[in-house]
Amino acid sequence: MTNDNKTLKVWEPLIRIGHWTLVIAFFTAYFTEDDFMSLHVWAGYVVGAYLLIRILWGFVGGKYARFSNFVYSPVKIIGYLKNMITRKPQHYIGHNPAGGAMVIALLFSLSATTLTGLKLYAVEDNKGPFAISEKQTLTQIQASSLISVAKAEDDENEGEESVLIDHEQETDKQGEEYWEELHEIFANLTLLLVFLHIFGVVASSYIDKEKLVKAMLTGKKDIDNTYQ
Repeated sequence: MTNDNKTLKVWEPLIRIGHWTLVIAFFTAYFTEDDFMSLHVWAGYVVGAYLLIRILWGFVGGKYARFSNFVYSPVKIIGYLKNMITRKPQHYIGHNPAGGAMVIALLFSLSATTLTGLKLYAVEDNKGPFAISEKQTLTQIQASSLISVAKAEDDENEGEESVLIDHEQETDKQGEEYWEELHEIFANLTLLLVFLHIFGVVASSYIDKEKLVKAMLTGKKDIDNTYQ
């Protein structure tokens, strides 16, 4: 059987530009967490914005960008990995089964990293989409004022009020630590997935004899009739 070689446009600009933008934004956010918080926050917003676009594009985008094209069953994924270990090339025009699973894992982990980061930003600085609104802030100020008035009128309750305030501060601190720890867990999980993704791209490129990095730069793949 003869191979019908041809060049096919696979990845549209939104996928390619978004992919490399996501790489830059994630590593920028990861390495600027403490020293350059403003840059960290904006990089996080870029990650979050692209995630929203990519998830939407997974339903309405081009053929090979849609989830329906690269979400495979566990049996298919395991079968692909077994064939890769035994160096039996399998060619896919879009994402291969392992690559598709990695895309889903990265989307989940990045989404969790972004959401926990936004929650932490709200708890620490009262900024971002989860920040307390002006009305809620006014309510808290009024509540604090009432506590102050009550304290001035009745010194006998001073000890009880102090306990309540200390308890509230302790609760806020615990909430901040909770979201910070969760944010770090998902950020490190994402970093691990990124390294696994790089390893998978290198291994698949070598075994399947495909130029995957070039395809993500140009959007085109050289295929033949062995591709599915």
